[in-house]
Amino acid sequence: MSLLIATRNSGKMAEIRRLLSAAPDLRLMDLDELGLPPEPIEEDLESLSTFEGNALAKARHFFERSGLPTVADDSGLVVDALGGAPGVRSKRFAPEQNLEGTALDRANNRHLVASLAEIDPPMRTARYVCVAVMVDEAGPPLQFRGEAEGLIVLDPRGEGGFGYDPHVLDPELGRTFAEMSPAEKDRRSHRGKAFRALADMLRTAGRVRPPAGTPRAPS
Repeated sequence: MSLLIATRNSGKMAEIRRLLSAAPDLRLMDLDELGLPPEPIEEDLESLSTFEGNALAKARHFFERSGLPTVADDSGLVVDALGGAPGVRSKRFAPEQNLEGTALDRANNRHLVASLAEIDPPMRTARYVCVAVMVDEAGPPLQFRGEAEGLIVLDPRGEGGFGYDPHVLDPELGRTFAEMSPAEKDRRSHRGKAFRALADMLRTAGRVRPPAGTPRAPS
C-alpha cells in the first residue's frame, strides 16, 4: 500500500522513512514523487492555533489533492519562559520571513537564543511536540502525539538533525538532539514517539487501514 507523507522538509522526511520502515508492505511517497508542486495555499494550512488543527488541515489538503492515504504532522518547540512560543509558529519564529531551508533554521535559532539570553539556564525548560494525523477513506482521521522534554542551550552543539536540534538538550542524556545518532534521536524524539504509535497501528491493521466494518484476516 502507498502512504503519502505530506512534508516538503527533507530532514523530516528522512526521519519518517526510518520510523515507518517496520510497517509491513508499505510504500512511502513524498510530494515530489507524486509531482505535487508547492502552491501558495500551503502557507495558510498552518495558520491554526494548535498542532492538531494544523496537522489535520495539511493531511486533508494533500489527501484531496492526491487521493492517497495521507499523513501530515505539525511539530514545534514549546519554551516555558516564552509563554509557549514559538509553538505552532516554530517554522516562522524569526522576524525574517523570506528565508527557507538552513537559512531559515539559522534565523530561527538566532531569534531563540536572543529571546532567552537573559533567562537563567535552569529556567530554559522546553519540550518538542509532534502531532501526526492520518486521513484516508476508511474512517475518521487518526491522531498520534509525541513529546520530548528538553532544556535550551544558547551555544549550538552538534552537527546532526535540523531545525532547533543544536539548541535543545536532552537532560537525561546530557546531549542535544543534534549530537545524537539518527537511531538515538528516533528513540527519544517527539517525532519518534508519534510515528512509532502510527507504525504500531499500521502493523496491527495489516495494511494502511481497512475500511470500517472489514473483518481482519486470521493470523
